[in-house]
Amino acid sequence: MSRKLKRLIVIAPLAILGVLVFVAIGGEIVLHLWNGLLPPLFGWRQITFWQALGILALCRILFGGLGWHGSARSNVRRRMEERCEHMTPEERERFRQRMRERFGFGPSTSESKEP
Repeated sequence: MSRKLKRLIVIAPLAILGVLVFVAIGGEIVLHLWNGLLPPLFGWRQITFWQALGILALCRILFGGLGWHGSARSNVRRRMEERCEHMTPEERERFRQRMRERFGFGPSTSESKEP
């Protein structure tokens, strides 16, 4: 058996166990925060562990994305900066003007300065 395969056999169950422990701890935290704060403050019902996991998953989907929110944006920005570095000032201004026209931002600052 290769060394990589042996390592994978050891790491995979540990990773699965780690994810399960992380989810269980997160669910318990949401459960205790909800049941400790919301019923006394607002008179809402207490929730179960499974409902807490559902709230945790819902918040992750609504507010945290699915794990690829940061890297995609930074890659797009980085690629655009690399393209603009290789443009002359005239090319950059033409590009900005086309983007303004395409997305409806009105005339560019250079056009508004002209009489």
